[in-house]
Amino acid sequence: MHRLLTACALLLTGCTNNSVVDTSDTSNSESPAMKSSYSSPMPEHQQKSPWFQDAQGKASRYAGDKKAKNVILFLGDGMGISTITAARILAGQQNGQPGEENSLSFEDFPVTGLVKTYNVNSQTADSAGTMSAIMTGVKTDIGIFGVDENATRSDCASGSGHELLSLLEIAELAGKATGVVTTTRLTHATPAATYANTVNRDWEDDSEMPEVALAQGCRDIAAQFLSFTDDLNARYGAGASNGIEVALGGGRRHFLPKNVDRGRRADGRNLIAEWQTQHPQGTYVENKIQLAAAQQTPLLGLLSASHMQYASQRQVEGTAQPSLQAMTGKAIELLEGSDQGYLLVVEAGRIDHAHHAGNAFNALNDTIELSDTVAETLRRVDPEETLILVTADHSHVFTMAGYPRRGNPILGKVVSAWSDEPTLDGAGQPYTTLGYMNGRGFADYGPELNADHRYLDPHDTGRKDLTRIDTTAPGYHQEALVPMDAETHGGEDVAVYAVGPGAQAAGGVNEQNLLFHVMLQATDWEETAARRIDERASSH
Repeated sequence: MHRLLTACALLLTGCTNNSVVDTSDTSNSESPAMKSSYSSPMPEHQQKSPWFQDAQGKASRYAGDKKAKNVILFLGDGMGISTITAARILAGQQNGQPGEENSLSFEDFPVTGLVKTYNVNSQTADSAGTMSAIMTGVKTDIGIFGVDENATRSDCASGSGHELLSLLEIAELAGKATGVVTTTRLTHATPAATYANTVNRDWEDDSEMPEVALAQGCRDIAAQFLSFTDDLNARYGAGASNGIEVALGGGRRHFLPKNVDRGRRADGRNLIAEWQTQHPQGTYVENKIQLAAAQQTPLLGLLSASHMQYASQRQVEGTAQPSLQAMTGKAIELLEGSDQGYLLVVEAGRIDHAHHAGNAFNALNDTIELSDTVAETLRRVDPEETLILVTADHSHVFTMAGYPRRGNPILGKVVSAWSDEPTLDGAGQPYTTLGYMNGRGFADYGPELNADHRYLDPHDTGRKDLTRIDTTAPGYHQEALVPMDAETHGGEDVAVYAVGPGAQAAGGVNEQNLLFHVMLQATDWEETAARRIDERASSH
């Protein structure tokens, strides 16, 4: 009861039983913010959140003197530990090894930790609440981001006064260059949590919003992207932000009116044209050739109407969409021109979508693409001045089982160490190493690379006779037990890997919102932002 009362006392706008956080170990210690004379740009309710204060106190135990000039956050959406293990083996096998001894690039980082992923009101999380925790230092509810737990999902008015300042916004206020790269829609929950605030993650354009929300003044996510710079400058003074330098992903349809190129907007606005008017010196691109040629910021790339293709599809010769390596490399090329440093957030978002479709082939190959992207990034940046985190927002109900012998194809059927034939189950049928607890279940589409093809056919759960099925084919979808429209997230902890200044604070088993404090504490961005705000105020 004491801890609940402590938490309630810290909140400005009420308390629920979901808010209980043990702050007893930090109540007598000064946080880094308390030790300095500057006023943080973050709103008071954000700083006084018990989630925020608890994580801030824990991170401060590992504060170092050396500060990072740059921060790069890589997020594998849905990249649970079983996914990392299976991808590690597949990558090794693709290179002619047994696979188990292989390591993905980020597994060699000096610091590894575990991250609790639950949302305030949900034992198993979604990407909105989890990415919001990573970007703001405050855990929140499922389905919302950029607002605290006191907002109510889909209730526009409830978000007012509960908005949170993101790490990307703090970087902007500190005069740093910023970038967001994703293989999902740019308006999807994970990338959008860097720049927007919403009580419903599905409000990607105005056609998806109820009339009452529009009447109350809530704005869709794409519209918030367009007004990002003006919004920050309105809150913190003219010149506070010069805008996001690089934004690359899919989701073109949410920026276009209904009568244009698969557009969905009901308000008739063409946000791409508006962005180009706002940034006459900027560069807008829609394919990998245009992206490769881009030489200046701001850069906006909307590289598909909806989500981008899976890595396996983008690797096919002649495809128009770039790899995650190319997108990230271009972002770093443009951002590293800033003498002040930069924040780059990179999401490998289609790992999650392949799992939802029950297709391990694409989930693992997109994970390998992320690993390759991290490896390429390590060759380009100086780890002495750049903090790099690699983590996931949540896991999936994705399993490895069955006693396969070492070197057995990870996508194949189980063959044990004491036989050359597939192991049989109690019904006399072979089975695979990889499977799902729930989802749409078995499908065999042979060479089909698009995992989303699975949604065209009905559920087919339970055991199947796989004797004559090539389970290593791209279009094979693993068996599942419980029939559902799509496979679900898992609730177990995920991993975080860290290297660079401040990395040591990411070790151990921690709440997900601690990662915000690891990144913020590793920089001087909060103090720099406060100073710049004060200087502009005094000059007027």
